[in-house]
Amino acid sequence: MTVNMTTQRGKVLVAMSGGVDSAVAAALLRDEGHEVVGCFMRLGSDDSVEAAECSPAASSGCCSLNDAADARHVAAILGVPLYVLNFKQDFGRVIDYFVREYNAGRTPNPCVRCNDWLKFGKLMEYAQSIDAPYVATGHYARIDHAHHEPRLLRGCDRTKDQSYVLFGMRRERLGRLRLPIGDYPKTEVRRMAKQFGLPVHNKPDSQEICFVPDDDYGRLVRQRSPETVRPGPLVNRDGKVLGEHAGHQHFTIGQRRGLGVATGVPLYVIQRDAATNTVVVGSRDDLHCTGFVARQTNWLTEPPSTTFSCQIKIRYNGKAVDATATLDPDGSLRATFAEPVDAVTPGQAAVCYDGDVCLGGGWIDEVVR
Repeated sequence: MTVNMTTQRGKVLVAMSGGVDSAVAAALLRDEGHEVVGCFMRLGSDDSVEAAECSPAASSGCCSLNDAADARHVAAILGVPLYVLNFKQDFGRVIDYFVREYNAGRTPNPCVRCNDWLKFGKLMEYAQSIDAPYVATGHYARIDHAHHEPRLLRGCDRTKDQSYVLFGMRRERLGRLRLPIGDYPKTEVRRMAKQFGLPVHNKPDSQEICFVPDDDYGRLVRQRSPETVRPGPLVNRDGKVLGEHAGHQHFTIGQRRGLGVATGVPLYVIQRDAATNTVVVGSRDDLHCTGFVARQTNWLTEPPSTTFSCQIKIRYNGKAVDATATLDPDGSLRATFAEPVDAVTPGQAAVCYDGDVCLGGGWIDEVVR
């Protein structure tokens, strides 16, 4: 029995990115009898032919010029209206956050922030303005309506589960969210897209951050804040200088390749000290962490009042690991892993689960070794 279906019918604003997942979400809702209104969010790329010719970023990645054309084509096939919403100015907040976090020595997660601030922030506000009670996306997650309040669940396809990137939305908005494809594996979604006659049925998934299509994060930070990216020492745990780096913003915790030094043994980035512009490297064992402290917490269920057991994901593609967690008086989440975990990274989201139920989480601020 599916848990994200509802007998309620009404107007649904569907975020259509031009990909197969949101296209099938719109098709399923239409066939359920909803009044579907599609929308494409213009974020970081310019919706012009000239921009596409001048910049690869304008025609590749999420929410690009090509994606906009695909979304229009799908909407026409489904017979639903499609509106283009210009969120470029609002999206600047996401890019500013990204640069600020890297400069502070943390590794940001812009996809989570984009969901919090735009898809389930600005987009839900827009839905209200057109009298649409619901907002739908093509995320692989589910909403459980069988209890006294809606709960966010992992997607049935664990290899595609995206509940992690949804943890930051406001609890009271769960009831307005529709996630039509969360009950299906990706292979079935592609099969349905082909059955619906949608040309995006075999479109590859976007892998990169939409505003960094070449994956060169350091370049973006340097362009946006050139005064902050400068050479500095690369040292071992004892402080011995092993070489020089081009800027700590080019590195992240756990990185092994591209360090620019050779010692005869594998080295990994274990710390970035933004205050001294120092990158610290060490062995694989030096990456082991026993826990963390996360702040800026957000809970999708009633916040735990005592120490509790849960499973925690510390990165989108990571495995949920057993942990014991406590909420400090200031609301911070303090967690201890059942077994050491590698490369716990400040700036990333730590999301708590009770089985399939996403409880909420916070942003990693301190690492405990």
